[in-house]
Amino acid sequence: MKPSKRLDLNSAAWRKSSYSDELGSDCVEVADNFPGVIPVIPVRDSKNPQGPAVVFPAGAWAAFLSGLKE
Repeated sequence: MKPSKRLDLNSAAWRKSSYSDELGSDCVEVADNFPGVIPVIPVRDSKNPQGPAVVFPAGAWAAFLSGLKE
């Protein structure tokens, strides 16, 4: 099995959901302008910013957002 490459998220510009409460406690953060050759959207738990992030292909994230709007 090949080892997976870890994505360096140190340069990510995270933003919180506009639906977050004023304390920013129960939400996710998204880095939707993450630079890279392959467009991806990292998402993390705002309560654990040093924890793991889930990384979605940009097309899958766009489809997810479209489904939420419907």
